[in-house]
Amino acid sequence: MTWLITGGAGYIGAHVARSMSDAGERVLALDDLSAGVAGRLPADVPLVRGSSLDAGLLKRVFAEHEVTGVVHLAARKQVAESVAQPARYYQENVGGLGTLLEAVAEAGIRKFVFSSSAAVYGSPDVDLITEDTPCAPVNPYGETKLAGEWLVRAAGRAHGISTVCLRYFNVAGAAAPELADTGVFNIVPMVFDRLARDDAPRIFGDDHPTPDGTCIRDYVHVADLAEAHLAAARRLADLGGDLTVNIGRGVGVSVRELVTVIGEVTGDTRPAVVEARRPGDAPRAVASAERAAGELGWSARRGVREMVESAWRGWLLHHPD
Repeated sequence: MTWLITGGAGYIGAHVARSMSDAGERVLALDDLSAGVAGRLPADVPLVRGSSLDAGLLKRVFAEHEVTGVVHLAARKQVAESVAQPARYYQENVGGLGTLLEAVAEAGIRKFVFSSSAAVYGSPDVDLITEDTPCAPVNPYGETKLAGEWLVRAAGRAHGISTVCLRYFNVAGAAAPELADTGVFNIVPMVFDRLARDDAPRIFGDDHPTPDGTCIRDYVHVADLAEAHLAAARRLADLGGDLTVNIGRGVGVSVRELVTVIGEVTGDTRPAVVEARRPGDAPRAVASAERAAGELGWSARRGVREMVESAWRGWLLHHPD
């Protein structure tokens, strides 16, 4: 098979490209480089510069490279931005997905892996979030991911496309320093950024109903996440079907515990400053990882300290000063 990875030069996309290529899969990347970095890609993974919203480009790429499966990661993904620009998020995340799926169906491609998110669940009051937990997203980003899942499954039924929707929990770390997340949108690089500015980390709320009062989250190493995509692609190649799977460790880590690990790794152990809770923050959001193990034969192998240590090496590479 030949797999096209949309958003393949992004933080997660490049990890997926490397993991699949290292495992012997034929892959190529499509990325407009608005957030991606071409240098992240292995030398044996071709890069097509362009957008997954460009139907003409998709048609040419599918034909020229004889693509037989798609891993779709290209999307806008910042919660605050989605609240400020909901129409843009629906247009790109849902409308763009529709354009891609139409091109996939026309080209006769029958394998599709969709990058979804735990944001589809919203703020459920449960100890472990299973794939059957009701979805009630609380922001436009989560809404577009849930609508995307509906669209993927509908297209699968209509056109005989086998699909897997992967609901990521909180992604961190780097498989190699050059692949590290260069944005400052997720909690680990956000804390690094504050420390680099000689400022204390921020914790939003310490009065949640959790053991230390701070929110509890499920963090998964991006290298483990990449391996989950490989497992999903191979599942589709071997068995087909229609599957929705959580991708997490099934282990909860509080924000205060995470900040403590970051302090130990960086050597900057100044205490965090507690600010008011943010609206919509769930006290606890931890995945049930049983379906991933049973259906994909996948489970996370790396812990939080390895995530932070690998992210720190990447931060130092990209921020030498």
